[in-house]
Amino acid sequence: MITVMIVDDHRLVRAGIRRVLDEQNDIEVVAEASSGEDAINFARDLQPQVVLMDINMPGIGGLEATRRIIQRSPDIKVVGVSMHLDEPYPSRLLSAGASGYISKDSAAEEVVTAIRRVHQGGHYIAPLVAGNLAAALIKGQNESPFDTLSHREMQVMNLVTQGHSTQAISDRLCLSPKTVSTYRYRLFEKLGVHNDVELTRLAMRYGLLEDGVAAS
Repeated sequence: MITVMIVDDHRLVRAGIRRVLDEQNDIEVVAEASSGEDAINFARDLQPQVVLMDINMPGIGGLEATRRIIQRSPDIKVVGVSMHLDEPYPSRLLSAGASGYISKDSAAEEVVTAIRRVHQGGHYIAPLVAGNLAAALIKGQNESPFDTLSHREMQVMNLVTQGHSTQAISDRLCLSPKTVSTYRYRLFEKLGVHNDVELTRLAMRYGLLEDGVAAS
């Protein structure tokens, strides 16, 4: 039996995926999580064999959750499930240790195939995502300015665009407020923006924010 945890901040999405998986004789859903923080804790306590991970969630998000889960439990396989099929998210999630990446629009059969494939030790990348990754590799570079950001800068960027204050980001990432401010202004300099609103608009333009997640 393949044990699976579903991570997504939308209850309806989790319910839809669970309904598909409950129909499989060889798959058991052992947990659902609505945030990266909960996913890390459940993964530690329950040790699911496969995690279906949303990418863009409030809090630390799926990228950082994936990195921490695999760092603590290398045998857990993570499959990204996201609307973000273009760079930089697929390559960043795979670099964080994920074994697969599929779309939220994937057919039920593809979700099940991805779970079985990574459980067997393989990888599964949705065809469209694989095509985008190949195109980026052929071009030798991506057009997104966010590709220049470090892992920590991406973390701060995600939290800033979600509307979190400097103190809240400091608490979540265990950084001093001064360090968070330094990262914030480094982001502005690298991306050519002047404030949080411009940063959020740029992130939306490049598809890094889902509707309802952007800071007001």
